[in-house]
Formats: sequence, C-alpha cells, structure tokens
Amino acid sequence: MKMTAALALALLATAAAAQPAQGSAQGPAETATRAAVARIAALNPRINAVRAVDPTAIDQAQTLDRLRMARGPLYGLPILIKDNIDAKGPLPTTAGSLALKDNVTNRDAPLVAGLRRAGAIIVGKTNLSEWANMRGDRSISGWSGIGGQVRNPHALNRTPCGSSSGSGAAVAAGMVDAAIGTETDGSITCPAAVNGIVGLKPTVGLVSRTHIIPISASQDTAGPMTKDVRTAALLLTAIAGSDPADAATATADAHRADYLAALDRQALKGVRIGVMRFAARFSAPVTVVFERALEVLKAQGAILVDVEAPKDREQIGAAEYLVLVTELKAGLNAYLATTPPNVKVRTLADAIAFNIANGPRELGLFGQQAFTLAESTKGLDDPDYVKARALSLRLAGKDGIDAMLAAGNVVALVAPTAAPAWFIDASTGDRASGGGAGTFAAVAGYPHLTVPMGTVQGLPVGLSFLGPAWSEARLLGLGYAYEQASKAMVAPTFAESVETMPAMAPLLAPFSAPDRR
Repeated sequence: MKMTAALALALLATAAAAQPAQGSAQGPAETATRAAVARIAALNPRINAVRAVDPTAIDQAQTLDRLRMARGPLYGLPILIKDNIDAKGPLPTTAGSLALKDNVTNRDAPLVAGLRRAGAIIVGKTNLSEWANMRGDRSISGWSGIGGQVRNPHALNRTPCGSSSGSGAAVAAGMVDAAIGTETDGSITCPAAVNGIVGLKPTVGLVSRTHIIPISASQDTAGPMTKDVRTAALLLTAIAGSDPADAATATADAHRADYLAALDRQALKGVRIGVMRFAARFSAPVTVVFERALEVLKAQGAILVDVEAPKDREQIGAAEYLVLVTELKAGLNAYLATTPPNVKVRTLADAIAFNIANGPRELGLFGQQAFTLAESTKGLDDPDYVKARALSLRLAGKDGIDAMLAAGNVVALVAPTAAPAWFIDASTGDRASGGGAGTFAAVAGYPHLTVPMGTVQGLPVGLSFLGPAWSEARLLGLGYAYEQASKAMVAPTFAESVETMPAMAPLLAPFSAPDRR
C-alpha cells in the first residue's frame, strides 16, 4: 500500500477521531499522549522510525494529570528518545544491536529526568543507525539489526541520515513534535536537515551524557530535534545543566539560560553573519536554495560577510577518526560494565564476538571495521591519540570556527547543513555528497543549529548556524528570526520516491504539444 499524503492525513484523522472529545475525564497530558500513540500506530509501519512505544506512557500521563504541583513548561508533551539513552521503564536501551536487546537498565539518564521534571511524557524510543553509525565501513544510515531500516517521510526510498534517523523521521512525519537525538559528528544535524525539521547539537558539556551509550567523550552530546525552533528552546532549557557524574558538564549551570527568552523575530537586525561558501560544495540546486536563504537573512537586517576556509582543514578527518575509535573502546567498556547482569556483552571485545556469532543478521549488510580498529587502540595515554586530539581540536576550534568568527568580526557562521537525502542503498552503504560545515562544530565541541531552508525536488535541505562555545541562546535567536521570516518548513508527502511526488508527475510525463488543428 502506497503512503500518499492523502492517506497519511486520513490515518491521522482516524487516529484523532479515536481520541475522547474535550471535556472528557482525561487530562491534557493523557489526551496528548493517547493521540501521539495513535499517530505512531498509524504512521510508523511505513516509516519505521519508532522502535518501541513505552507501555507505561499512558500511566505516566495519568499520574502527571493527577499531580497538584505546578505544571512544567513541557507539561504533557509527548517525546521520543533515541534508543541509546537510558530511561526508567520496561524498554531496553539497545543502540540498535541484538547484543543489547535485554538491556533494561530501569534508570533515567539525567537529561530524561530533566524532561520529566519539566512535565514531558516519554512515549517511546526511536530506531537509529546501529551503534550510532560507528561499527563498520559502508554502514547504512537508519539501519539497525534490531530495528531494521528507518525511511525518510518525504520520499520513502531516501535516507533519513544517521544516526538519530528515527528521531528525525518521527518528528518530520508528525508522530510527535519533539524528540531527543545524540551526535558525535552530524548525527543530530544531518537527520534534522534531510527530514526537514529543526535540530540543535549543543556545546559539548551543556547536556549530561551519563547513561547514554557513548562513542566519544570529546564529541558526544545529546540535543533536541523538533518541529520548530521554539520547541527546541523549550527542550534545551529542560535538559541543560551540570551533572557530577559527567566532568564535561562542570560549568554547564553557569552557562545555561532560559532559551525561550532568547527568541526574537528581530534577532538578525544589524548582526554580522559569516558565510562559509567553501562549505557549500553541493549541487547547483542546493546552492540556489542557499542563496535564497542568504537573501532572507539580509532582508531581516543581517550583514553578511564571506569568510575564508581555515588552513589545513583537510587534516581534521584522520585525526578525528583516531580520537573516535580510541575513545569508543574506553567509553563503551565503561558503559557496558554498568548494564544489568543478564546482559552478557560486557566489553567491546564481547560485542565484536557477538556480531561474528550472529553474522547473518548483524553483519549481513556491512562489517565492523570500526569496532575491530577500536579494540586494537592503545588507550587514552597513547601519544598518537593525545596528538590527534590536540590537532583536531585546534584545527576545528581555535584555527577553525574561532578564527573565522574573528576574521570576519561576525557572531555566527552559516552554510548548508547537508546534501538532500540520498538513496538507501544496501549494496554500497551511505553515499552523501558535498561539504557541509558540521564537522567544525562537532570536533570543536561547539553548538550547531540547523533550520529548514527549503527543498530540492521535494527533498528538504537545512541552513546551519554555528557559533562559539556556549552560544546556544544567540544561535536559537538567529535561527528563530530566520524561521519566522522564511517559513521554509514543508510537510512530508510520504511518496514512495521523488518521482512519485504529486508535483513531479506532470514534469515526468511525456510532453504533448497542444493540438492546433
């Protein structure tokens, strides 16, 4: 059955009709949660963005409605979390791997506790790229052994990007207004951009990473993926803050803010913005959309300044990869040691062995080269690792984003976030093209906001805003002003492919000249 836009709307209407009318005995949180669960049931079979709905979600909402305490800023908001984040309840935290199918930790990550304090309801966990896309070469964004393949709701044969693919696709499809993703390099911002939603990768250290399955202590962070900038600001306010168990967050309380208060339609007026044209190495249609976005920024009063590419930026990739595989071994071993006793995979070496033993399902599409390389690393005291971390951090931070900001005397940088969604291809794996700016922010640990800026043949593309450490409030303000002026977000069509989108049909049909007889 093809999921057309009309069918999707019909399913949503059916789900809505199943909800009790206003004035019923249900409270607002329960009503919103039941509606979200119904939308997931209606839409997820085609998108496969949600790995599991929490069977206690309705109970959570009913309990919240009964409480007489002051209602938080996220009261009754249904939220999905990526399936590498621990949460109390019956759902395991799997990272998409069959090795962790029994990993029911029954503990809230601090960011999940923050969401609950603000009144949110955790309705389930989203599918993801297995092990957050850090297992092997030719990996496929959005695929996991336990969850299968996530699909982009704008065109079902296109990638949702990774590794927070399920979080991005679920929000884009309208299952929920908000989800939490995690990023090491591009895993919030790319799926947000190609699915046509808002994504914010915070400064590393603003949001706790405790009880999140790790890749890199240097680069990992969690962040909001939402229908709009306002909702992202609300979520960030709820999850930001210091955590004694995560040393990187030691100064987070001093830097956190009321991010909702930072939103201002006039935030771009008179503000100098650096344009990273060197990072816009995408197709000509993406360049056209980017230039339109720049015109919107200028119309809102921004002063645009082209910035030059940092020197030696091509050296970042190799140094970053050594950092990631070295920190993966240390971080994953530490996390697995805290899992329940019935989880038999206790180390990275155990995970490698498990994959070999379960080859047809786990290794049938691609291998585990990153895992085996990580297992061979020499530890955090290895001089090569220490040198690589210092080099990549300098090139991305001091000599990268910091230098570009200073040279242009600008407060933020902009560039296209990613190429339009590419085909899901099990034979070759991911085939993203072009440049993008996200690696600078990822390696430096600086914030990165992406906001929808339009479409290329029906496929969304995003506009990135990058800034120095702890500049989330400024970036959200700029992104909000752009969002309100551009109104560039588009609803998904749930088409099987770009070629079957309604707008494309007359263009792909044979040309017929008018009969002038």
